[in-house]
Amino acid sequence: MKSVGIIGMPYSGKTTMFTALTKAGSAGGRSNQAVVEVPDERIDTLARIEASKKRVAAKVRFVDVPGGLTAQGIAEFRNMDALCIVVRCFGAGADPGGELASIEAELVLADLANLENGLGKAQKRARGSAEGKVEAGVLTRAYAWLDGERPLREADLDDDDLKVLRGYGPLTLKPWILVANVAEDAMGPGAPERLVETAISINASLEGEVAGLDDSDAAELLEGFGVAEPGLRRVIAACYRALDLITFLTTGTDETRAWEVRRGAKAPEAAGVIHSDLERGFIRAEAIAFDDLVLAGSWDEAKARGQLRVEGKGYAVQEGDVMNIRFAV
Repeated sequence: MKSVGIIGMPYSGKTTMFTALTKAGSAGGRSNQAVVEVPDERIDTLARIEASKKRVAAKVRFVDVPGGLTAQGIAEFRNMDALCIVVRCFGAGADPGGELASIEAELVLADLANLENGLGKAQKRARGSAEGKVEAGVLTRAYAWLDGERPLREADLDDDDLKVLRGYGPLTLKPWILVANVAEDAMGPGAPERLVETAISINASLEGEVAGLDDSDAAELLEGFGVAEPGLRRVIAACYRALDLITFLTTGTDETRAWEVRRGAKAPEAAGVIHSDLERGFIRAEAIAFDDLVLAGSWDEAKARGQLRVEGKGYAVQEGDVMNIRFAV
């Protein structure tokens, strides 16, 4: 399960956004955390086909820290897998581009302070350790990049560099999802001016109203504002894109379940998401695309028709694969 920290300037509506997306209340001065299910109709479809007793969706944890970019907030955000940045695009004086620039500057400064402390320690270790020398070199280059007021995600970093830096939890290295909190008359497709095209336009207050409705009423209300789907779906989809995740599924009479895995993961890695024993003792995977399984009508029928593919350790899992792992430990 991935964790996403919600960041925003005062009055941006970030806590309203958190409440609307998660249907969770404020913790009153403490971190607000809520785990939400990733919407996926394929789970219900497979559960009906296989008469599954249990249905389990993939999940995402959202975290909102009161006060935002305080020492407490920065410490918590370092543990997040991605950051969701909320900027105000409604009301007099709204300056979303300026807000975004200010937040980025704060994150760069936070990373500078963090790496400066680590660099001093690494330089001491470098006097008697080859590993310390490598670490000090990576931190020196990263610090110089940040000192140029640039986020680390724009730096030319190789896998070895990233391995060193991730131990420090740099905020500007994390994937970002940008949410524009817009007025009701600005809902619909397209990003507000002065924001990147990938920004998601959401009205936090409207999403709060939608959160308390059933699906059909929510869809009707959103449609009236030119919005095709609820904000939660759009934000989670953006999180999956930013983190480069895909979904595979398992199904049977006991349970139908969705699992997240990084794009490009091989079959044994996907098996390890289910349980470490499955990765350790991986033999093969039986796999079929979701649509093909639905057309077959059941897992057993797909197997009888010879539609199940037998995939080995080198197979790269695809979005929507339904899999059965064979293993021995």
